[in-house]
Amino acid sequence: METNNIRRRSVLAAASGAALATLAGCATTTPPQAPQPISVISFGGGFNLPLWAARDQGFFARHGLVADLQVTPDSKNVFSGLMEGRYQVAVTAFDNIVAYQEGQGEVKFDPPSDFFAFMGSDDGFLSLVAAPEVKTVAQLRGKTVSVDAMSNGFSFALREMLARNGVAESDVKWARAGGTDRRFAALMERQHDATMLRAPFDLQAKNRGFNQLATAREVIGPYLGIVGAARRSWAREHPAQVVGFIRAYRDAVRWLEDPANRPAAEALLMRNVPGMSAEIAQQSCALMLDPKSGFFSDAGMEPRAVQAVLALRSKLGEPPRPLTDPDKYLDRRYWRDAMAS
Repeated sequence: METNNIRRRSVLAAASGAALATLAGCATTTPPQAPQPISVISFGGGFNLPLWAARDQGFFARHGLVADLQVTPDSKNVFSGLMEGRYQVAVTAFDNIVAYQEGQGEVKFDPPSDFFAFMGSDDGFLSLVAAPEVKTVAQLRGKTVSVDAMSNGFSFALREMLARNGVAESDVKWARAGGTDRRFAALMERQHDATMLRAPFDLQAKNRGFNQLATAREVIGPYLGIVGAARRSWAREHPAQVVGFIRAYRDAVRWLEDPANRPAAEALLMRNVPGMSAEIAQQSCALMLDPKSGFFSDAGMEPRAVQAVLALRSKLGEPPRPLTDPDKYLDRRYWRDAMAS
């Protein structure tokens, strides 16, 4: 009988140990975190290809995000929306970030803004495009050139391109026409004679007989065009969302660059860009997904490209002053965390 009691106690002890182990395992296992919502604002156009791919191919979901993609009419809405918390991330020109941090943006904030760039997307794919009768940059004298705003965006790059071709700022008439998609529409309606366009709008314009007079890449060289940006205060409280966004965007670019996915990338453009033909979609992907000059596959912010933006604003910003500290406008720690995985 004593032997049977010993056996029963052994069985009970083993069962209790197994139960405790199971409970301990449950206590230490972290339940999967629900995807976090994030509102992303950008300008309209086919250059949003990585955002669409990240959404449709599940890269946002893979990195813990549910992204609400919004399109803005102009840069004022972007930065007012960031400050008000309507958007958490902006895909916008790096020069815009510099402008607002220098108090040179179109909207004045109190308290001051705390915008910064946390990743790079591309060099802007910037082209100076003009009406069919304008064949050279010199012929823009006396013509009307449209911009989003004179004090931010890509207007400095445009003014530099004119100057290096011998056309002074006072030689042309300036008109404000909003973001790239709106400037493209105004140019097609012949409201203005020329403007700066991003791909694939420049290709669409060329296919309608308009002329590409110059590109920023040819005239200026390395240039940080588009970045992912946010408020520093929001990013400090949501580092996982910033890192997740960078990873999703990077994965989307790499997926798009895979030749096997080129037909899907072209189809994505045609689904999301009104009036996008198969021919222009093919041309656009060839341009934007070029391994050397397309989207940045590592989502990085190359120092020479950063300095090019600071040099232009140092010269053309009001008031002019030397801008030498890139850390005032960007923070690479989130990018380094994203690349570490």
